[in-house]
Amino acid sequence: MQKIRYAFQRIILGLCVLLCYSCSGRIDGVLRERGSAELSLELSLQPRMAALIQSLAAFSGSGASAGGPLIDGPAVARSLGAAPGGVSAELRNTSPSAVAGTIRIAQCKDFLAIPEKQSGTPFIQYDPAGRAVISLDRQSGPRLMALISPEAGDYLSALMAPLATGEQLTKEEYLALIRSVYRQAMLADEIAASQVLVTLTFPRPIKSIRGGTFQGAKAQFNIPALDFLVLERPLVYEVTW
Repeated sequence: MQKIRYAFQRIILGLCVLLCYSCSGRIDGVLRERGSAELSLELSLQPRMAALIQSLAAFSGSGASAGGPLIDGPAVARSLGAAPGGVSAELRNTSPSAVAGTIRIAQCKDFLAIPEKQSGTPFIQYDPAGRAVISLDRQSGPRLMALISPEAGDYLSALMAPLATGEQLTKEEYLALIRSVYRQAMLADEIAASQVLVTLTFPRPIKSIRGGTFQGAKAQFNIPALDFLVLERPLVYEVTW
């Protein structure tokens, strides 16, 4: 169980936390009829956010302070091999602050399973019969961060992100706080402008979508980093097919 939990932490750290930071890039995926999936991704931290995280890492004494990657692609790939759902991955660092590669999941339903003893709405729900939902709010956000790792939680807490703290801030109030604490208007601007484009192809033509657009069997989501960091409103992405 500990091995599985550690793998789950590294998976989310490598994929989800990049979305939560000031990040740009794209994720393309295919979900197949029997519940398997294949994802390709290219994600990178924005320069000022990468510099801030490296400074935080240096202060805490982690590997990134010695020139190591901020997100270790090969380490995440190794951890994926221990995850439930029959996962294999090939991830590489194209720079210390960027990750690219592919992830294959034999069974999404097993990969995304949440222990029954956990309360609250699952972060991800997947039904191979034709429905997928991703949901996050200020109650589930801190719980999700607690599952990731102390390092990720420390970074997000240093960013004073409501995703980690649960604090009640609007997006405008949060950006003003970043400008005030770090004295970097351009860092706040990076956060406000950062987004990740996610394109997913589903097994059959899509019937309905929430939080994105679709054409045929292909769904597209433009996910602003600021929306994840602040969670001013609950984020819900849903597709039925």
